[in-house]
Amino acid sequence: MKSMKRTLYIIVLVLLLIAFCVSAFLVIRYVVEGKQQEDRYNELSDIKNSAQTAPTTPSTQSPEPADPTETTGPQEPTEPQILDCYKELSEMNTDMVGWLEIDGTKLDYPVMQTPDDPQFYLYRDFDKNDSSRGSVFAWGEADINEPSDNITLFGHNMKDGSMFAALNAYTNKTTWENNPLIFFDTLTEYHTYEIFAVFKTSANLGGFAYHQFVDAADEAEFNEFVSTCKELAFYDTGITPEYGDKLICLSTCEYSLDNGRLVVAARRIV
Repeated sequence: MKSMKRTLYIIVLVLLLIAFCVSAFLVIRYVVEGKQQEDRYNELSDIKNSAQTAPTTPSTQSPEPADPTETTGPQEPTEPQILDCYKELSEMNTDMVGWLEIDGTKLDYPVMQTPDDPQFYLYRDFDKNDSSRGSVFAWGEADINEPSDNITLFGHNMKDGSMFAALNAYTNKTTWENNPLIFFDTLTEYHTYEIFAVFKTSANLGGFAYHQFVDAADEAEFNEFVSTCKELAFYDTGITPEYGDKLICLSTCEYSLDNGRLVVAARRIV
């Protein structure tokens, strides 16, 4: 009997030891992966910032005189040029469509989009490697450059404060009052947005399907979307977008609701 109890004790001890080792391994892997991805995003941000602040070298050549024989007439519209700060990054990954940043937070990331496989970057990093943190990515149906009336950007709510974890602070009105701006550039243009509503909803059937609002059929549909955002909001910002304004919604997981979502909605001002 004693022998059986001792054997059982040893088995339980071994199982507990295995469980501890597995848990320790997962925690260490999570921390290491987080550090690696943070370093990688810092590297990408440095590439952007270096190109943004690099001095331009003026041309030493005199412009050639215009040919008087050339005819002047309607010119074909030129393709928008990629901003210098995003050229190298877009060459590294052509799925990159912009950059998202909120001053004073860790939220400073490239934005990805894959219309044919909208959630491709849900668990992949900028280099397309598997990652529990994933990447910030845009709703596949939205047109980033036109742009659509509303573009929803998704990011994980990570416990280490990375990705869209910074949005949690915006449930407090003081955070919005102190830091109301979001910077969301396309590859060809710089843009600034002001937050007009912060709300939570469920992604289950019956919840507010904010991400499915892309282009309004008319002014009434646009106003209804804005009105719903403000009705669900934690607080009143006093800002009401008007038909013709361009909007973004930053979306992440929210844990007080079943399949909850926390959304920060903003309108473009620049």
